[in-house]
This record gives sequence, structure tokens and C-alpha cells, in this order.
Amino acid sequence: MKVEDTLRRELLAGVVDAGQRVLEIYAQDFSVEIKADDSPLTQADMASHHMLCDLLRRLTPDVPILSEESEAIDYETRRQWSNYWLIDPLDGTKEFIDRNGEFTLNVALIENGIPVFGIVLAPVLGVTWWGDAELGAFKITAEGERPIGVRTLPTADERPWLIVGSRFHGVESFETFCDQLPDHERVSMGSSLKLCLVAEGAADLYPRLAPTCEWDTAAAQAVVTAAGGLVLDADNLRPLRCNQQPSLLNPFFIVCGQRNPRWEKALSVALSV
Repeated sequence: MKVEDTLRRELLAGVVDAGQRVLEIYAQDFSVEIKADDSPLTQADMASHHMLCDLLRRLTPDVPILSEESEAIDYETRRQWSNYWLIDPLDGTKEFIDRNGEFTLNVALIENGIPVFGIVLAPVLGVTWWGDAELGAFKITAEGERPIGVRTLPTADERPWLIVGSRFHGVESFETFCDQLPDHERVSMGSSLKLCLVAEGAADLYPRLAPTCEWDTAAAQAVVTAAGGLVLDADNLRPLRCNQQPSLLNPFFIVCGQRNPRWEKALSVALSV
């Protein structure tokens, strides 16, 4: 399935509309529930879920949808899908609850296990990233839209490496990884923003050495790969794939502009601890 210009514009506008509804809830008092997996859920998660699912059903009625907030869909059904929409209506619910602005809405198109198109919206920041396997990756702000791309790792005398990591998850492994690297700086933040920073060339690496689900990463993975980068399984350094097994959990992974023996060695050490 190709995302034509008209469809892409409607998708981008619809995701922004969902983001506006999320911001309305963000500005109010809201309740927090705890799901069966101990993760938090707010009315913003559900409002975004319903708006995004309605949008996708209207624009692409024949394409299946899998959302974090959907009813469970068994693997025997999912494995028949050659393409489908994979969405995380509110990635970074803890950040939403903490009101630090580091949350996103994520919509990805998966074809034969590969994220080929993705939209990541950060409503508080007023920024949208989107990527298409054929067209490249782009960033939209109040100033307009511009193409983005990953950057090359610096040499020792150029600048420190910039490594982004999670604020809440896998902190000890992240520290071990970073301790093996050349001169570098570290930034912690929430949600799929970390992948988008690598995609736009604002950061060099994002090692994720803690659990995530496919809907957490697919949209931003599409942006990263469209920007010329890689999202690799930490164990075998192969690109992440979606819908390849009954579980929707990702392996540990690393996001980079390109492979490099220095961070590969650091990753090996972090995984062995």
C-alpha cells in the first residue's frame, strides 16, 4: 500500500486533531487508571485511540488496525495481515501524567513486518515527524516542513557523541553502555522522541536496553529508516521487524545513524552484564 500525497495530508491533519484533543485533557484535571500490565492509562489515551482509529477506518477502511488500546487480536489473525496500521495513541503516558511534555502520538503503516510509513506528533512541542520509505523523512514545525537525516558519528576531535536514553527504564544498562564509549554527553527523555532526535541528526545513538512493545517504536522506526538510519536488534544487529511472533514485545535495540565498532563493543558489554 502506497501512502499517496492526499492520504498523507489527511493523516497528518487527523493526527494533529487527535493531538489537540490530548492537549485539552492535558490542561485539565484527569484521572489515571492502572492496566493489567501495571502501566498507567488516562482518558487522553482513550480519546486519542478512538480518534485515530476512526480516522484510519474512514481513510483506509480495508486496512486492519492494531492499537495499544485495542482489544487483543490473536496472532493467527494478525499473521495473515500483509499490511496494517500500528498505533500508540499516547506514547509516554508517565510523561503525560508528570506534565513534562515528553509524550507523542504514533501512527505506523507496517508492510510484511517492516514499518514503511510513520507519523510521530509531539503535541506540547508542536512538532511532527514523518517518514516514508520512498520519500524520506521530514520535520514539521510552526516554521514549516523540512527534510531531515541522520548524522555521521564524530571523530575524536570533532565533538562529543550525544546519547539519548530513557528516564525510567533500563538506566543501569544504559550507564554501562555509555561507560564504554568515547567522550560523550547523555540526555534522558521520554517516549519515541528519542528515536526522532536520532532521525533528525540531533543525537547520535539511542540504546534501549529495557522492554518496549512494537507500537512504542514502529512509527518512529519508519522515520529513522527514512532518514537513513537504523533500528537494530541489540543481539544480532538486524533491523527490528513487527508481527513476527505472538508476543508484541520488542527485543532490546539500538537506534543509530550507522554501525560502528566502538558502540557495537559497548553494546556487547552492556548486554553481558
